[in-house]
This record gives sequence, C-alpha cells and structure tokens, in this order.
Amino acid sequence: MADESAEWWQGAIIYHIYPRSFQDSTGNGIGDLRGIEQRLDYIAQLGVDAIWISPFAKSPMRDFGYDVSDYLSVDPLFGSLEDFQSLLKAAHDRGLKVMMDQVLSHTSSEHPWFLASREGRGNAKADWYVWSDPAPGGAPPNNWLSVFGGSSWQWEPRRGQYYLHNFLRDQPDLNYHCEDVQQAVLDVCRFWLEMGVDGFRLDVCAFYFHDPSLIDNPPAEAPQGSHFMFNPYSLQEHRHDIAQPENLQFLEKLRALADEYDDRVLLGELHQSDGEALHHAYTGPDRLQLAYGYWLLGADELNAETIRKTATDLRFGPDDGWPCWALDNHDFHRAVSRLGVEESPDAALIALIALTCMRGATCLYQGSELGLPNADVPYEDLLDPYGREFYPSFIGRDGARTPMPWDAEKPHAGFSEAKPWLPVTEPHRRLSVRQQETLPGSTLNRMRRFLNWRREMPALRLGEMRFLDVPQDVLGFVRTYDGQNICCLFNLSATDVPVPLDLIDCGEQLHGHSFAAVLEDEVLVVPAHGAWFGASS
Repeated sequence: MADESAEWWQGAIIYHIYPRSFQDSTGNGIGDLRGIEQRLDYIAQLGVDAIWISPFAKSPMRDFGYDVSDYLSVDPLFGSLEDFQSLLKAAHDRGLKVMMDQVLSHTSSEHPWFLASREGRGNAKADWYVWSDPAPGGAPPNNWLSVFGGSSWQWEPRRGQYYLHNFLRDQPDLNYHCEDVQQAVLDVCRFWLEMGVDGFRLDVCAFYFHDPSLIDNPPAEAPQGSHFMFNPYSLQEHRHDIAQPENLQFLEKLRALADEYDDRVLLGELHQSDGEALHHAYTGPDRLQLAYGYWLLGADELNAETIRKTATDLRFGPDDGWPCWALDNHDFHRAVSRLGVEESPDAALIALIALTCMRGATCLYQGSELGLPNADVPYEDLLDPYGREFYPSFIGRDGARTPMPWDAEKPHAGFSEAKPWLPVTEPHRRLSVRQQETLPGSTLNRMRRFLNWRREMPALRLGEMRFLDVPQDVLGFVRTYDGQNICCLFNLSATDVPVPLDLIDCGEQLHGHSFAAVLEDEVLVVPAHGAWFGASS
C-alpha cells in the first residue's frame, strides 16, 4: 500500500533554471520568464517534478539578481508579475511545481529599506541592517571577511558607521535580531505563497543571523576546500558571522508560514564546508524539508567511496532530514570539466543518475542533461564580480552560466536573435538540444529516458536505503518501499567491474532505463560508467 504521508518533494527531480541564460523571448540577449514558459514542454519531457528559478526580482544586477531592490516585483529584464503568473499557471498545467529563489540574508544597497536605514540612527529602519561604530583608530569593527574578498564591513559616511556585507559591498546584510525585519521577510514570502509558488530555494540560509557581540573569528586550523584556497575567507573559522543558533528559530517561523499552505517546500542552501553537520540541525519536521551543501558541487574527483561516505555522514534513516543532491549549479564549474571527464561525459552522467536514485531530492542544473562542459569565457567577457576579483586563480562562475544551446543551426544556438549577455561557445553548440534529440544514444536522450523510467519506480523516490558491500569502484545500494526492493549498481570507473552475485540480492533485472549489465557464471559484469537495476519482493 502506498504511503499516504509521502510528499511531492521527497525524491523529486528539481530542474534548476538560471533565467538570464535559458531562453530570450524579446531579442535583447537576456533570458526571461516568457522564454522559460516557451520551453516548459522540453522541461516536462525530461521527467522532472519541479523547476527552481534563480532570482528574477527587481535588482540593479551587481550580483545578477542576488542583490534584490524590490522583493515584490519582477525585474523588467525578465518581464512582469503577469508574466510570472502566466508561467506559474503553464507549469502547473504540465504537472510541474515552481520554486523561486528567495535571497533573504541581504538586500541590494539600492533597496528602499537600506536607503532609509543609512540616513541616520533615529529613523524607523535604523536597525534593519547591521551597523557598528569603528574600532579605535577608525578600523572596521572586527576581522570578519566577505566571501567576495576583503573586509565584510563598509564605511557609510551618512551614519558615520560601518555596515556588514557578507558578499559585495552592494549587498548589505539585514539585521535579523530586529523583529521588524523578520516580519517584513515573512510578509515577502507570504506574498509569493499567496500567488501560488510551490516553494522557495533559500539562498545562504545559514547567514541570516550574526553574533551581536561582534567577536573576531578565530583562524581556521586548516583551510577547508581547495576550491576556495585563492580566497582568504577560507582562512577563518566562521564561528561568529554566520550559522548562529537563532537561524533555526527563524527557519521554524518560515516553515510554519509555509505549512499554512498545501504542499509547499523549503530548500535551503548550506554555505559551509561542514554542511553535513549543519544539515542535521537545519532539516526536520519543523525546519527545512530539503537542504543542499557543497558536498559534491566542489569536488574535483568523484568515486563510489566519496558518495557513500557523504550519504553516511548526512544519514539516511527514516527519521533523518532529506538532502538535495547536486553535481552542478550556477555557482560552480560544470561537473564534466571539474571532474576532468570532457572526453568521457558518461562519467558525469552515471554519477548524476546514481544521485537521483539515492534517498533525497536532486537538483538538475540546466544543461547538465546535455553533458555540457564549463564554457571557456575569456577575461574580457567575464561579468561575474567574484571571478573578476580573484582572476586568474579563480576564473569565475560565468562558465557555468552561459546560454542554453537549443539549436546548433541557429544564431547563438537558438537562445536569442541578438548577441547574448555571455557568449555561446562552440563546444556547447555541438551539444545543442536539437542535435542530441536526433541521436538515440545521446546524453540528453539517455537522461530523458532514465528520468521518465524512474518516475514509475516509487522505491527510487520514497524508499529506505541501505548500502551494499560491493567492489570499490561500484556504488551499490537497495531502496525498499511498499514491499519492493530495488537493487542499484553504478560503476563509476572507466573499466568493466565484475560483481559476484553472492554479494547482492539482485532480484530480477529491470528494463527500460537504457542501462544494462552482463551475467556470466554467477558474476554480474557492470560496464564502465554503466548501471544495473533489479527488483525483488
């Protein structure tokens, strides 16, 4: 009997759209909401459950939408509120849920709240941001650093104080110790829930609160994450500027609000290298339903042991929180390049497919279904402020944000009739949607076939999970649900791997998913970058 308590987000495939780069419907070289609506049939055919759209609220675009100047409107670059309502209805008509990005830790420095707050210390919004007097001698109040480089404090002459910004100086941090701020943010979220959005992806949701005593952060014992070694931010242990206990209390308020509406979900971004530990605290019945960290997004190599250890650290018991797996998104270099498998894109494909079969939801970033490598964007074309700050040690995020290639035969690969805001590279053009749709064995067609097959397998979405002791290059586990066991084997190596049948209860082979293995004398030979599925009761 099916579990009536199951929610749509459990085991969901969430298609992540970066709206500037998905489809331009106006001919200005920038993607927009109408463009997304035009491509909804393509998304639905992939076999996904929901879309998550990166920020489209009004913004001066210093950080391309992650600096909001009006939470309750759509930036004219992307369209209008009416365009979003049309997109929302069209998605729902196709059975797709719609999640929107909410950037709640900070605003744009052009937001009316900040413009009022900076004018003086006695106005109604004076405490809506984090202000502090200088240290003796005029230095910033403490040693806290910005993710985007340098001190996280910026002098404001109107108030004669510093304000806190964990990212760009144009992104001042809201002061969540102010109850009025919390209520204003909840009102913002209610506005969109009333409109009918199915959930929020919460940007850097561990950043809402800071330690009001403004104590210095201690040095890190060992810088964590090789991908951040170019940035002194990794040299501190961020004990006081982020991840404060009060974050959880606010998330409980936000969850209570979401629960006033049917079937709404909160997906949190855990911006920390120890995201596994944070995951246990931030997910649960009264907090986030889903959360993702940088567990695999920052990895420059990936094997069965790494995935298994990550899942074990996150825990996967029936009472544990639900992770959201991801190999790609708008903030990281694309996995095909990051993992060094551009000559063998099946290596990234099989890893991604393995994640979709594990306990949790999965975010599928636009273009991952095509096997796109990271685009090579020359410095003169770089727009990402993070990349321009740390170039050439870090080449920025633009290589993962270039336009979606729809048709190699059309100008700019069918993304726009005008020159796009970022270039369409030739390797992407060769992997366009139209070209791949004509090739039965293409990455797109294999992904599409697999995800649609997976939709008919409740155990792969809802089932409990236990790992199997199989050869080290193989990731093996069983998902159990409603009396059915599905055995999953994934070979993450470049050579065939034999798996003795006495190690697994493989059941009867399942078909229709585009993968196969060979049974030879009580040994199951799983092909390089291949998979095998079997069912038993």
